[in-house]
Amino acid sequence: MRFVAGIVALVAALLVASSTFIVNERELAVLFQFGAVQRSDFGPGLHFKLPLVQNVRKFDRRILTLDSQPERYLTAEKKDVFVDFFVKWRIADVARYYTSTSGDELLATQRLSPIVRQAFGREISERPLTEIVSGERSNLLDDLRQGASEAAGELGIEIIDMRISRIDLPEDSQVRDSVFNRMRAERKQVASKLRSEGTEAGERIRSDADRQRQVTLAEADRDAQQIRGAGEAEAAKIYAKAYETDPEFYAFYRSLEAYRQAFRESDGVLVLDPKSEFFQYFSGERR
Repeated sequence: MRFVAGIVALVAALLVASSTFIVNERELAVLFQFGAVQRSDFGPGLHFKLPLVQNVRKFDRRILTLDSQPERYLTAEKKDVFVDFFVKWRIADVARYYTSTSGDELLATQRLSPIVRQAFGREISERPLTEIVSGERSNLLDDLRQGASEAAGELGIEIIDMRISRIDLPEDSQVRDSVFNRMRAERKQVASKLRSEGTEAGERIRSDADRQRQVTLAEADRDAQQIRGAGEAEAAKIYAKAYETDPEFYAFYRSLEAYRQAFRESDGVLVLDPKSEFFQYFSGERR
């Protein structure tokens, strides 16, 4: 009896396992019945199916990358360019994706690659070389994405982004040197402009610094003159007060200062009357 119960439990577990499946947030699922697509709109979570009759296949719903080898194209003026690009894409309609590619990612990239290449060739052939290599490239990429998205939609694929990795001129192209020379000339022109602007700014800074220096020196000299004048006035005031206190001593002090200044030089000659007022303190008498 226990053996039979175990068999029944095992069969029930197998039926439950074969009738449920889980889809996570990184996956897309397609439900088949006898090989035909029945449903493809499963969200993340637990889902049910008929055991033995239905089966489920899952696909990656994350963004994938198509990285192409450089391709040679002709511009509007019939100049050769090598373009290296890559494409970001993901499955948008999983049922259509399975129908058109059998769910094979390699086959999907093989079918998506010529669509993108044709779009590049069509858009580049309508544009001059200067527009392709200039800052207007964003307009080119927008038109490329728009042109390739419709054809990619037939495969159940959504093109998220298209980017140009590199644009080269062929080694045998006659315009290679002319393009490089023009680019060098443009860079030299920009460098010369920056140097002239730098020189102008430097002269302006130096002239401003010189002006500030002159102003600072003038203000300092003015303040020094004011301080010196105030000091001299204070000294004169002190001298006058000292003279008023003791005129005789002040006269004697002034005479000593005069003697010091007159006899500073050892080889100097001074011709004066010994009885002159200048020598009044050399004699014992005052006049």
